[in-house]
Parts: sequence; C-alpha cells; structure tokens
Amino acid sequence: QVKIAESGGGWVQPGGSLRLSCLVYGSILRINTMAWYRQAPGKEREWVASISGNNSPDYADAVKGRFAISRDNAENRVHLNTVHLQMTSLKPEDTAVYFCNVDLERTILPRHAELWGEGTQVIVSS
Repeated sequence: QVKIAESGGGWVQPGGSLRLSCLVYGSILRINTMAWYRQAPGKEREWVASISGNNSPDYADAVKGRFAISRDNAENRVHLNTVHLQMTSLKPEDTAVYFCNVDLERTILPRHAELWGEGTQVIVSS
C-alpha cells in the first residue's frame, strides 16, 4: 500500500511565502512524475507544477517565476519520497486547496497507480 501525507498550508499575507510538502511512502518500486494541483472555490482543479523522474520541473504560466517544485529522491530508500512546493510572492488569486499528485509503480499489483493527497488549504489575504 502507498500513502500520501501533505503539510504546509495556511494563511499568509499577499507577498508572503509558504512551503508545501508531500510525503509519499509505502510499497513503492519507482516514482515517475510528482505534481501539485490546486482548486479555488467555484473553479475546476488546475495543474500548478510538476517534476519528472529525472528532476525536470515544469510550471503553469500563472506561477512561473514565483513557485519552485523540488523532490527528494532517496535512492536507497525508494519507499520514502517527498515533493515540495516553495511558493513566494503569493497573491490573493493563489488562494486554493492544493493537492499532491503522484504517478508511480508499486511493488504490488497492479503496478501502476496515480494517487492524490487529500489537499491542504492555502489562503492569501490581508
């Protein structure tokens, strides 16, 4: 079994910073892409950033230059992995529930899985 645990959400004033983390642990053979999505009230869930298995990041235009995604690849502890989202220069329009998304191969069948975290609230307001 593989589980996801998110942390780091909260309230911050415009221009402030927050760091989100997502721990993925369990029966992991290999992690492919790790990503963050967000869903604002009354809107559809949207992709924010992703990072590939070879640590290549990609960002939505709305957050490019302000957000940075990174991951901890524990080669000798493949069962334990973390992806971070460092958010700076936050704006009120960044207010949303942020979800961690992981595409991975498990040591159990079925091998391939795409998992979602439960979400962590980010509020940017003065």
